[in-house]
Parts: sequence; C-alpha cells; structure tokens
Amino acid sequence: MDGYSSNDISQVVEADRAHVWHHLSQHKPYETVDPRVIIEGRGMRVWDAKGKEHLDAVSGGVWTVNVGYGRESIANAVRDQLIKMNYFAGAAGSVPGARFAQRLIEKMPGLTRVYYSNSGSEANEKVYKMVRQIAHKHHGGRKWKVLYRERDYHGTTIGTLATSGQAQRAAQYGPYPDGFVMVPHCLEYRKQWDVQNYGERAADAIEEVILREGPDTIGALVLEPVTAGGGVIAPPDGYWPRVQEICRKYNILLHIDEVVCGVGRTGEWFGYQHYGIQPDFVTMAKGVASGYAAISCTVTTEAVFAMFKDDPSDPMSYFRDISTFGGCTAGPAAALENMRIIEDEGLLANTTAMGARLMGNLHALMDKHAVIGNVRGKGLFCGAELVADRGTKEPLDEKRVQAVVADCMAQGVIIGATNRSVPGFNNTLCLSPALIATPDDIDQITDAIDGALLRVMG
Repeated sequence: MDGYSSNDISQVVEADRAHVWHHLSQHKPYETVDPRVIIEGRGMRVWDAKGKEHLDAVSGGVWTVNVGYGRESIANAVRDQLIKMNYFAGAAGSVPGARFAQRLIEKMPGLTRVYYSNSGSEANEKVYKMVRQIAHKHHGGRKWKVLYRERDYHGTTIGTLATSGQAQRAAQYGPYPDGFVMVPHCLEYRKQWDVQNYGERAADAIEEVILREGPDTIGALVLEPVTAGGGVIAPPDGYWPRVQEICRKYNILLHIDEVVCGVGRTGEWFGYQHYGIQPDFVTMAKGVASGYAAISCTVTTEAVFAMFKDDPSDPMSYFRDISTFGGCTAGPAAALENMRIIEDEGLLANTTAMGARLMGNLHALMDKHAVIGNVRGKGLFCGAELVADRGTKEPLDEKRVQAVVADCMAQGVIIGATNRSVPGFNNTLCLSPALIATPDDIDQITDAIDGALLRVMG
C-alpha cells in the first residue's frame, strides 16, 4: 500500500463505482457496498483498497499470475522493449516475437509455428478459422465441424461460446453458428457409464458422436487437458491415448486448449505433456506472461502450416487473419522473462511438489469433512467438489459453496469456485496458487478452507 493516501484510494473507489463495468459481476450490491479494488501485489499476496492483505490462491482470480506479483525483472524487460520498439502489425516480425517463438517451440516437440494474438478466446477462434479454411481448401468444404466437450470452456466470443460445454456461460448469447457439436464429459466421479475402464469408455463416446455426425464432416476436436471452470477435471486413465487414436483414425485435427494449464500450471510446461499425446494445435494465454502483458499463442505443426502456403498463385490461399494487438512487443518480451524465471527458479518441480502437498491436504480435509465428495487436479490446479450427501453425490447448494469462498476471503485467503458454469453443478472449490507457493502458503490455504467448512456447515 506504499505511496497511496486514504483520500487517493477513496477517490479511486468512487470512480470505480461510478464508471467501471466489472467482469462476471452483478453490480446492484455496489450501490451500498464498495466494489473490490486491488491496489498492490507482492509474491503470493495482494492488498485491497482497505489495506487488507490476502493470500491469493487463484493467481489473479483466473489462473494467470503464475510467477507471482511484483516481478521487477518482467516489468523492466517490458519497459526496455517498449522504448526500443513497442508495436508493429503482425504482418512483420519483431525481435521478442521471434525469440519467444523459438524458446516456446523448444518446449513443444512436434510443433513448429506460433501465431500471436492477445487473449485465449482469440487464440482458440484462430484455430476454428484455420479448420474452416482447411476444409474449404483441402476437403471440398466437408470437414468443417468442430467437436467440443461438455464442461469445457474455450472463450467469450460468439465463436468460442459456440464451443462452450458450460450452459450458463453460453446462455442468452445465441443463436450460435452451425457446425459446433458437443461430446460427453469425462468426469468419472459423475460417471455416465458403469464400466471398468472409464477413461477408454469416455473417449469412445467421442467416436460415437463422430460416427453419428459423419467422419467426413469433422475437422477438429478441441479439449482442455484438465477441464478448468467446469469443475477442475483431470482425465481418467486411458482417456487421452484413446482420444489420440480416434483422431488419427478419422483424420481429425486435435486442438488442445492450454489457456489455463499452459506454462507450468500442472507441473509440466503444458498439461498435454503428462499424457504422451501429439496435438495438431495448442493454444495458450493466461500464464504465458503471468498477466504482466497481454499475449496469447496459437501453436501448430508444420503440416498444418504447410496447408496455408501450398498455392502462392491463389490470392485467397493463405491465412487471411490479423490480431491488432498480436503485434505488440510487450507480450513476448514479458513471456521470455516469465519463462526464464520458471526455469531458473525451478518452478515446474516446485509446482509438482506443492501440488502433491495441496492434494494431500485436501484429502485430509475430505477425511474430516463429509461435505467434500471428491478432490482432483494436477499440479497446482486442484478442486474439491462439495456435496450435500456423499452417498447420492447431491451437489451442495451454490449459496453455501459461495459462503465457503466468502469465509475464506474474510480470513484473508482468496479461493475460487465454479461460477455460472454448469447448471446445478457450481459446487467445486477451485485452487490455483502461483507456482512459487511454499509449504506454509499451501497450509494456510487449506487451513482457511477447514475453518470455513466448520463455520458454514455448522
């Protein structure tokens, strides 16, 4: 809170109340209650306008600030780059753009090309456009449909909402464009089939949709490696190898949405790398620069890239797309320093170790609190599903879930919960602390949840 007077802050809060339209917020309460304004952040902690300190267990609210707050070296890298060259349209290259693309591709064997834009929604929309253009250019317009999975989320544009597996995210924004088809989720806790090898069966359900729609109509399948806002769902054993097999069998491009999981969140550089699969597209955004600059990347193979340069005599044959702020140099400059920090500070290994501690603590809470029906996750990306009854798995009422979140906030610990996602199933606590988390940080997070459950559940 250094450098701010109480008068300065009160003016900021009033300006916010009068003029800022917050994301994901019902604003009626702000007529009588101050909107939350975050003033400062250092390491794992942030301070609000009232001077209250909070431990941030959701990395900026939406799984973004992977290397923590107050990283002067990232700020300096961005400043130095902006003075030298701040922007030129992405039809030309830049020094940080070329350097970061090279460093990124070193982490992604089998992939070769990076397309820059400025948000995860935009990165995913680029893939859909590429798939559609490939259908026109190489498949006589046939393989134009994109499959997506129930409970997954891929962005906030009309195009990406057409692939929202979260009904409440997509509600009231339709009608949506044709050609986007949902496949079943893979959450074994909420099993849809009574079989022994659930992962393979959930993948086989994708093949059933492909056969129903017609394999010659399907161009791509988009999946999160670990479902994020739909309930923090790590896939069951056997799922991913079978998904890869199905995609290759029907010549369907596999698009992995790493907007949340990418750049260390799960303990590998990318979530898909836990599962031995080879995607055709990988998209990423949030953790790429840890929120220090806006950047997203659509990464693809040389085989996909080659389909856009096969006929230079055709003026319509290349990818005729632009992202204005994909030409900003701040993003890749920040991303380079962000990657260096992760490497030099051993944050992938720390994520694995602290993720194991977090899951262990959550299992201990599950032993203590019957309201926790299931805990799941990968690395520092974990969830605890709250239920009214373990036997029936009836979801806990959403208001009580939010009361747990509010109690943690009152204790000075910011956690998340599935929110306006799947009707009736907004009941999973979401935890994604920065990759720099210490054992004490992890314990403070789970201690706060413990206390909140005791108070809320009585």
